Amino acid sequence: MEFTAEQEAIRETVREFAAEEVRPTAREADESQSFPETVWDGLATLNLTALTTPEEYGGLDVDGVTYALVNEELAHGQLAVATALSVHLLATSCIAEFGDEAQREEFLPEMVDGRPVGCFALSEPDAGSNPAEMSTTARREGDEYVLEGTKQWITNGERGGVVVVFAKTDPDDADSITQFVLPKSTDGVEVGKKEEKLGLRASDTTTLTFESARIPAEYRLTEEGRGLSAALSVLTGGRVGIAAQAVGLAQSALDEAMRYATEREQFDRPIADIQTVRHKLAQMATDTQAARMLTYDAAAELDDGTPPAKAASMAKLHASETAMDVTNEAVQIHGGYGYTTDFPVERMYRDAKITTIYEGTSQIQRTIIARELLDR
Repeated sequence: MEFTAEQEAIRETVREFAAEEVRPTAREADESQSFPETVWDGLATLNLTALTTPEEYGGLDVDGVTYALVNEELAHGQLAVATALSVHLLATSCIAEFGDEAQREEFLPEMVDGRPVGCFALSEPDAGSNPAEMSTTARREGDEYVLEGTKQWITNGERGGVVVVFAKTDPDDADSITQFVLPKSTDGVEVGKKEEKLGLRASDTTTLTFESARIPAEYRLTEEGRGLSAALSVLTGGRVGIAAQAVGLAQSALDEAMRYATEREQFDRPIADIQTVRHKLAQMATDTQAARMLTYDAAAELDDGTPPAKAASMAKLHASETAMDVTNEAVQIHGGYGYTTDFPVERMYRDAKITTIYEGTSQIQRTIIARELLDR
């Protein structure tokens, strides 16, 4: 795919930032399970926290391909940083697309500068792959809604300041799911413990509990009952972002494997001269490039007006599974060293797994693809 001069410039800027500022923080951030806030400030300085906000509110409102390129390059540096940014951008996308003028004016001008950080609260302890089963409710009382319930797997749950949340206005009606936006500082909103995770350890993942949390009716983003369709529409773009992150992570692991293979010697020669290693690297590169092309194709379709459900799911499915395969082979090429924290492929291997789970598991992506192929 050919890129515009602007897309190339943005990609090179992010690539340099990821190499010089993001990647060097990855090991410490993973070990300490703390997010590198100075990196976040750097993202804001580069206006990357403004990617999905309209220009009239200080944003960049970039095209789908540019969005994918940014996610790919950031994940090449550190997946946790790319994930935090993509969730922030998911929140600003919801406000920009579904909010009215007052809501946009209240939240977006500050969020484009990176703070407050955005959260996206859809999943629940008993409602992950099927959000229609959510139990969080929003009861209308006069000019307010009262939120009750618990959301789980909330990226930026600790450090975030604005929450896009989904709740039923009728607890017995799955068709009543509605989208809201509110400051996390709202009385009745509580942050749960940070999850201890296999990977993506620098990204804070928590529960959010709503106990008689009262918000003005003006914080409703969609008409009552239109929240789930809105979520699924926005998540299509989110899946393209995750696909791009998986590509960036796979490429990073491939780069590390190639570097190690050319430097490590066995039997008086670099292991890169051994045919089995060469074939591993060849397959890793081929799979990564195939995932990249699927992702770019889906990203281009984001600007066509209709959310590209099939293309986004294909990209997310193939890229995330590729990230798992490539990071696994990168560890194998490193041998025993790959199993230690002395080399970054160990962290990449742990991080890769989440790309097959969040924003729709691989099984859900196959279901969507099959539906688009067969049920139309």
